[in-house]
Amino acid sequence: MTDLLSPISFTRGPAWKNRFMLAPLTNCQSHPDGRLSDEEFHWLTYRAKGGFGLVMTCAAHVQRTGQGFPGQLGVWSDDHIPGLTRLAAEIKAHGSVSSVQLHHAGIRSPAALIGEAPVGPSADAETGARALSLAEVEQLTQDSVEAAVRAEKAGFDGVEIHGAHGYILCAFQSPETNRREDRYGGSPENRARIVFDIIKGIRARCRPDFQLGLRLSPERFGLVFPEQLALAGQMLASGDLDYLDMSLWDCFKPPVDEAYNTRPLIDWFAELPRGETRLGAAGKLSRPDDARRLIEHGADFVILGRAAILQHDFPQRYAADPNFEPVHIPVTRAYLASERLSPNFITYMNQWKGFVAEEETAEAAA
Repeated sequence: MTDLLSPISFTRGPAWKNRFMLAPLTNCQSHPDGRLSDEEFHWLTYRAKGGFGLVMTCAAHVQRTGQGFPGQLGVWSDDHIPGLTRLAAEIKAHGSVSSVQLHHAGIRSPAALIGEAPVGPSADAETGARALSLAEVEQLTQDSVEAAVRAEKAGFDGVEIHGAHGYILCAFQSPETNRREDRYGGSPENRARIVFDIIKGIRARCRPDFQLGLRLSPERFGLVFPEQLALAGQMLASGDLDYLDMSLWDCFKPPVDEAYNTRPLIDWFAELPRGETRLGAAGKLSRPDDARRLIEHGADFVILGRAAILQHDFPQRYAADPNFEPVHIPVTRAYLASERLSPNFITYMNQWKGFVAEEETAEAAA
């Protein structure tokens, strides 16, 4: 079995010093115009100090109107480059590889936040989203590529395309939210076309060793499991990506689709031919045993979200004791502040049931 502490190499870009990746995590703590805040800087660089092989930003929106939450990091303007440059340099100074996640919230953009109706592949009555014109789809592709160019200019080692969780690229993949009749609708291949277009554009515009990943999710949001499995297989086999990031919600549960519910989710993706493309996954990986189990099931690296919020130095703790006992939730606000979460981030985490303790009844985690 591959050790979690062993380096991992890629077709392009630098090797990671270990198999731990910081998940791209919503945190609501940058400036309203998308510029990097000191709070965001300290939150991310603290994870680099804690030993993560790859430190990834939160979802950073590639168009102003693609914003999905308040305080979101932006990568849609050259005004964002100075802050991103500062961030990339500090992440890399601690020996971590740096990446920006490219994002557009699509139909999940709150109209009150962006000041206009959200957009999607097709009109959506539930969210009030309007359909993108063909020219706007092409502009979204171009703006996504331009965002990658900005990340490269800022000194990041690579980017990850966010194609999961019902956001705009995921909405294109779903037959429920994509009812287009042009080349971006209809067949599964057409519905995924925009993702392939963005990948092709980034490869054409960025340097040859710029590291490129893609996040997909196989369930929820109207997605069809066998279609997502086939798409993941295409992405792994194409050689255009350096890694595929599967957001599985729970890596070891069976798929909801009854035709595929005989094995854990991760097994379906780990068995796909991948050539030199690396495979990682996220989903309820909170303990050392969970991380090892994911590698045993065939993944190349593990993606930590909540575990990384709770302990910035999870990789270093693992190196010191592969069976260390992680912090348990709920934890106090004071504890989260000690882990470099800002008040806004802590307030956001309070929406996650059972994560933030009532101060008067909780004891700070040791």
